[in-house]
Amino acid sequence: MQDPHWWRQAAVYQIYPRSFADSNGDGIGDLKGITSRIPYLNSLGVDAVWLSPFYPSALADGGYDVDDYRDVDPKLGTLEDFDEMVAALHAAGIKLVADIVPNHTSDRHEWFREALASPKGSAARNRYIFHDGKGPDGSEPPSDWDSVFGGPAWERTADGQWYMHLFAREQPDLNWDNREVRDDFLKTLRFWSDRGVDGFRVDVAHALTKDMTEPLPSKAELGPENGNNQGKHPFWDRDEVHEVFAEWRTVFNEYTPPRTAVAEAWVHADRRARYASPEGLGQAFNFDLLKADWNPAQFRDIITKNLGEAASSGASSTWVFSNHDVVRHATRYGLPPADATEGRAGQGGGGGQDGSAWLLSGGSEPALDRALGERRARAVSQLMLALPGSAYLYQGEELGLHEVADIPDEHRQDPTFFRNRGIDVGRDGCRVPLPWTRDGESFGFGFSGAHLPQPAWFGEYAVEAQEADQASHLSFYRRALALRRELQGEEDFEWVDELTSDVLHFTRPGGWHSVTNFGSAPVDLPEGTVLLSSSPLEDGKLPGDTTVWLVP
Repeated sequence: MQDPHWWRQAAVYQIYPRSFADSNGDGIGDLKGITSRIPYLNSLGVDAVWLSPFYPSALADGGYDVDDYRDVDPKLGTLEDFDEMVAALHAAGIKLVADIVPNHTSDRHEWFREALASPKGSAARNRYIFHDGKGPDGSEPPSDWDSVFGGPAWERTADGQWYMHLFAREQPDLNWDNREVRDDFLKTLRFWSDRGVDGFRVDVAHALTKDMTEPLPSKAELGPENGNNQGKHPFWDRDEVHEVFAEWRTVFNEYTPPRTAVAEAWVHADRRARYASPEGLGQAFNFDLLKADWNPAQFRDIITKNLGEAASSGASSTWVFSNHDVVRHATRYGLPPADATEGRAGQGGGGGQDGSAWLLSGGSEPALDRALGERRARAVSQLMLALPGSAYLYQGEELGLHEVADIPDEHRQDPTFFRNRGIDVGRDGCRVPLPWTRDGESFGFGFSGAHLPQPAWFGEYAVEAQEADQASHLSFYRRALALRRELQGEEDFEWVDELTSDVLHFTRPGGWHSVTNFGSAPVDLPEGTVLLSSSPLEDGKLPGDTTVWLVP
């Protein structure tokens, strides 16, 4: 019988499908490419794959503008290819989590095309959020709200009405007060669950339900997106959204084992547990470590608080350092903490090392210490893998890949770049196709070029370059994931106080220890046998920027 609780402490590997592996040489990763690399995923030792959107899309937002929720983009394959991929993953013992995008469709979705062709007040327009404009001729938007990607959150149609889009104008927001919208998404959840999908990652889970009662408040009257607005913000984190997810939970529980879900919800920490409740989605992303400085006190506070929240809600916590929306953490940790800027659009602000200023400089300022970044990335990844809860890994982090900062403007694809020139470079730098071989036109990504240009230094980080090197980043990840699976037990956790504030030390069931030195000076280790160290020990001591696991 399958374990219904597999997700509680799973290692989940995020695949951005267009940049993972290209099977047909068109420069775009595809489903057959993923299937061909399942032996690699199996050797890595992950429990599940989270597949970013693979639906038909014009790529106005990297696939998060969905034309059809129950099909595969022809550039990526077919439904038959999807079924073959799921079967191959399951045969390798790997679960599949599919990305779902419920806040908005694309402007090419059949519903939106029908809405534009229908009159004001029609049932077709009621699936979306259409409002009359302000001013004597309605030429001013209904409110002064901003889109997450920059510019106004409203777009005027040919007949003079305006539709709302919290993200790109090609992503019209759905009206979740409409029963037809809710029922259609229940149909979509069943469609993919019936095809073997084990769970769902819910994009912008905190934005579905909205209060569009006139008069709409001005943006000066709005609270912050991730502030504690007590469920009263017009479009972020409203209490009513949990009615939607309670219905989804009913669908999930129709299956054996129940389908799982994790919310992408950039909300105040005090509100996160509602998304992760057993009556709702079951888990919610915890991005707090991702935004933290290289600071052991911050890490300890974040870990303590999030484990406490998970225990109180009956969920398990989630941990993540990189994904398709943020600067890769090998790069962030190689930058000085003074790079404290606003976070990327829509990502709830940044910590002291979010990399925004570095990206704007094309990767020249401040200076990046690659070796330090990689050393720290291994240390925090090993720390994360020791924590109770699910660990979410992003494709390429197991290779120690850095962010690509110097993509020429003419090759950029992210709408945040085009809507915020000079302010936000966008997210293309973490979406550059993976290097599989040392050489070749696309470093083994495919047998032709790649849809985003790969830098020359990618070859030294390629899978082929690291495969046989026991000291490589890849070998380290493989050992860490294998050990994690062996050591994993109950979700208990206990801090061990240290004499120095630079060290984080905790124990897990079975008596094994995780010790991380955030400082620069080597420190003594407790007595025991070292199982894994993210960097070599120095005369039996734990050096700075290093994590070790040991048993007494």
